[in-house]
Amino acid sequence: MWYICAMIVKGLVIVAALLATALAQLPGSAQTPGAKPPSPALSTSSSAAAPGSAASPDCLAVPCDYQPQHITVANPPVLPVQWLLRDRITWAANLVLVLLGYAGIMLAVSTLRKIERQTRYAETAADAAAASAQAALLHAQSIVNAERPWLLIVVEPSLNIENSFAAVVMNRGRTPAQIDAIANHITIAADEAHLPATPQYRDEEPGAPRVPIILLPGESASLKTFSRENVRGLCGSEEQFKRIENWEEKIFIYGRIVYKDLIAPAGQQTHETAWCCWYIHGRQKSGLVVAGPPAYSLHT
Repeated sequence: MWYICAMIVKGLVIVAALLATALAQLPGSAQTPGAKPPSPALSTSSSAAAPGSAASPDCLAVPCDYQPQHITVANPPVLPVQWLLRDRITWAANLVLVLLGYAGIMLAVSTLRKIERQTRYAETAADAAAASAQAALLHAQSIVNAERPWLLIVVEPSLNIENSFAAVVMNRGRTPAQIDAIANHITIAADEAHLPATPQYRDEEPGAPRVPIILLPGESASLKTFSRENVRGLCGSEEQFKRIENWEEKIFIYGRIVYKDLIAPAGQQTHETAWCCWYIHGRQKSGLVVAGPPAYSLHT
C-alpha cells in the first residue's frame, strides 16, 4: 500500500513538472531560444573643421589640426518575439502529456479503489464461508453426540437385602459401550466441603474389570453395593460409629468408569463418567443418594 502511494506522489510530481514546462513556453512568457538580441547601433558623427575656423575648438589655445569623432549610443527598438511552428508543436505535445498523465493517475486511483472493494467483498465471503463451515461442524458433532453411548450412574435398592443399595451404571445412549476400567473408593468426612478437591482412589488409575462389560442401549450393570452391615466394619472405633449415627460424619462412596464407543472412529471413542453417593445411616433405616462436589460427577 505504501508503494502504491509513493508511485501516485511520483506521478503527481512528474505531471507538475510537465505542466510548469508547458507554461514556461507560452507566448510572451520568455524569449524564444536561439534568438540573439540585436546589438546596439553605433551612431558615429564626425566633423572636421578647418584649422583656425570658428567651429573648431582650440587645443591649448592653439588651433587643432585634427578634430576627434563624437560617438552616440542609441537603444535598439524592441522586436516582437516570434512563436515558431516548432515551439507551438512542442507546447501542444507537453500539454497532451500533462493531460495523459493526469488521466493515468485518476485511472490508477479508480483501479485501486475497485481492488479495495473487491478485497472487502472477498473477506466478507470468506467470513461467511467460515461461519457456515463452523455451523456445519457443530451440527455434525451434535449428531455424533446424540448417537454415542452415555453411561450414567443411578442408585437402586436391593430387592433381597433390606437397607442395602447398589450404584448401577446404565447405558442411556443409542450405541453399545464397553467398560474398560473401574475405580471406586469409600471415605468418611464431615460433609462435602471436607472432601478432597479431586477424587482420590487407592490406585492412581482405574483398573480393568475382571469380566469385560459391554452395555447395549438400555442395559445396566451393578458397580458397587453397600448396606448397614458394612458401616460398622468401615468405622475404626465405636465413637466414630456413633458420630455417623448422629450424622456428625458422613459416608461417601465415589468412583469413576472409563468406557469406549464401539462404533466410533479410532481416537474419538474413549469417555469417562464420575459419580459420588452419600450413604445415610439412620438408627433403623438407611439410604443412598447421589451427592458430592461437581468434580466428583463429571461426564465426558
